[in-house]
Amino acid sequence: MLKRSLATLAISLAATLPAFAHLDPGAHGSIAAGFSHPLFGLDHILAMVAVGLWAAMQGGRALWLVPAAFVGTMALGFAAAITGMPLPFVEPVILASVIFIGIAIALALPVPTTAVAAMVGFFAFFHGHAHGGELGGAGAWEFAIGFILSTATLHALGIAIGLLLARTGGKTLSRIAGGATALGGLWLAIGG
Repeated sequence: MLKRSLATLAISLAATLPAFAHLDPGAHGSIAAGFSHPLFGLDHILAMVAVGLWAAMQGGRALWLVPAAFVGTMALGFAAAITGMPLPFVEPVILASVIFIGIAIALALPVPTTAVAAMVGFFAFFHGHAHGGELGGAGAWEFAIGFILSTATLHALGIAIGLLLARTGGKTLSRIAGGATALGGLWLAIGG
């Protein structure tokens, strides 16, 4: 039953991606534009689902601490962007986050939860800065509420996938998913 529900959720999200891409804040509202924003970039989707997957692989308090570190630091990166703080290498670091987190999952690195939270927090600052740089005509705080909700949803999806994979195949399936994530990041980095 859980497998069928997750599959239905994944198919539903995939089917709506083209409809959500670049919502006009004037027509749909700034919250809707913010919510859709992370869903139109494969790099954001892969990274945010991978954060949830890594949290699930860690277990325990990582289930809330790792996603919370990402979301909180992402909000700080967004605030930095809208106040005009420059940040170099935003897009390369976002791609690096996909590759790095994917490799960390694939290798099942024995890293303490606080270190995982710090690592995802580092990358989250760049993700948030990118969101702030692409604000357009949306209201800043409404847009932020939208992409924070969307990000948390993607993290929850990653956690659910990670817990399901752990139940069905131990760490092996999660490690394979991490490897696939890293390969997806490499593909995006070379121009995919």
